Amino acid sequence: MEAEGGMQIIRREGKPTGESMASRRLLLSYFSVLFVVLFFFPVLISAARCHPEDKAALLDIKKAMGDPYILISWDPKVDCCSWLALECDPKTNRVSELSIGGDNVSGTISPSVSKLKSLTQLIMRKLPGLTGPIPTAICDITTLTFLWLDWNELSGTIPACLSKLRSLTYINLSFNQLTGEIPASLALLEKLDAIFIDHNRLTGRIPESFGHFRGSTPYLRLSHNNLTGEIPASLGAMNFVNIDLSRNMLEGDASFLFGSTKPTQVLDISRNHNLSFDLSTVSFPKTLITINIHHNKIYGAIPKSILKLSNLQQLNVSYNRLCGKIPQGANLKRFDEYSFWHNKCLCGPPLTPSCS
Repeated sequence: MEAEGGMQIIRREGKPTGESMASRRLLLSYFSVLFVVLFFFPVLISAARCHPEDKAALLDIKKAMGDPYILISWDPKVDCCSWLALECDPKTNRVSELSIGGDNVSGTISPSVSKLKSLTQLIMRKLPGLTGPIPTAICDITTLTFLWLDWNELSGTIPACLSKLRSLTYINLSFNQLTGEIPASLALLEKLDAIFIDHNRLTGRIPESFGHFRGSTPYLRLSHNNLTGEIPASLGAMNFVNIDLSRNMLEGDASFLFGSTKPTQVLDISRNHNLSFDLSTVSFPKTLITINIHHNKIYGAIPKSILKLSNLQQLNVSYNRLCGKIPQGANLKRFDEYSFWHNKCLCGPPLTPSCS
């Protein structure tokens, strides 16, 4: 009610006309469509990201592993780029990384993995039920830089064709049941930073070519196998930062793995039982952190130059044929008798009796 010119005027709103009702319906429909588009359009776009060849290959991989629970998100009705355990390249929408691990599976690695044409990282680890060979089809993934297949139950030989993957920087096939010889052609990989093939059942000799890696010297871990014969002298020309040849059946000289100018931090040749050389002639790399040479037939004395190894944290020369007085210095005081015992005639602290 309003007062206007001394008169009271009562205004009442009338019922909406047919025209206004139609406008409201139109506006409501517009907002409904807009909501649907804004809410569901990203999903629709996402569904189009997944390359059909990649999806088919991934579903083959899942089936070959026995449809494990860890891959429950791999629903064929859903965009594969949204599945767990993988990454897609944001530009090409092709699968670039595959990382499956930490679950019980029952199956093998499907050769269809080679259909992931843009894959750079292939990780399948800690899958106790993953059996069978490493498929040679992996050698067709020329984009691969990272191959990590440790802690499985893979068997058969290491495919020599891995040397075709010239972009590989990392190979880890440790803790499997691989057999046969180490492919000499792996030394052709110019970008290789690490090769870990320890804890398998590999036999034969260490390839002489491992003293001629074409690129930088990789971390080399060949321990816990059944390798035999002498260590190739060519390895002495390499500047290994980390080299572990322990727990094999190697024999002969290994003194060339040492050297005062080398950058070696970890050197482990323990438990080969038949390695034999004069330790007193060895020059230690100043960078050494770990020296494990126990359970061999190494003779001579411990060089006093060991006292200059300021970074030394692990030392074990036990169960050899060493003689003479143990050098005394601050950096050796941390090591107890177990680091030195069961030698031919080592003496002095921490061993008893003392040197006469």
